[in-house]
Amino acid sequence: MSAARRAPLRSNRTTARARRRAALTVGAVAGALLVSACGSSGTSGGGGDTNYVTGANGIAAVDKGDRADVPDLSGKTVDGGQLDIADYKGKVVVLNVWGSWCPPCRAEAKNFEKVYGDVKDEGVQFVGINTRDTSTGPAKAFEKEYGISYPSLYDPTGKLMLRFEKGTLNPQAIPSTLVIDREGRIAARTLQALSEEKLRKMIKPVLAEK
Repeated sequence: MSAARRAPLRSNRTTARARRRAALTVGAVAGALLVSACGSSGTSGGGGDTNYVTGANGIAAVDKGDRADVPDLSGKTVDGGQLDIADYKGKVVVLNVWGSWCPPCRAEAKNFEKVYGDVKDEGVQFVGINTRDTSTGPAKAFEKEYGISYPSLYDPTGKLMLRFEKGTLNPQAIPSTLVIDREGRIAARTLQALSEEKLRKMIKPVLAEK
């Protein structure tokens, strides 16, 4: 076989190997993102010009004068309805980012429903953002299993999470929980699964504000 004929074969083999390496790299990165997304991280944030500091309990809080507005968070819910966070202005909003596939989200779910039942008559509204579930079926099953009675926006690709400005208290992990004050500004954040006690402590100072 002439060199002219062998060259395309070598080129094809090189291209195939390059494609396999690229596929393996993408797979590894995707796997790393999936692992890091569903975990507990109470150390992010604080310092610089961010105007917030994360405490030893993993909860970051911001003084009233330094808070950023929550972005537009609206769209379809897991149950097929429509929801706009702006409609809850005047209430304290607890925003929880979760996925049915996420073990820490399962661990904290019963705590959220218990606390919500206790504080919803005090001007507190809970809202979820369900993400990375490729269909609403698993999300609905999750809500049924844990008796979740508050609504969740359905955000399978994470578009709503990307609306938060960098340098603010934005959700950077799954689960993440934000407390939004009555004026629609982000008052506190945690990047870890919450016990019932920690969730109450996170809400209490914002609810006490006048």
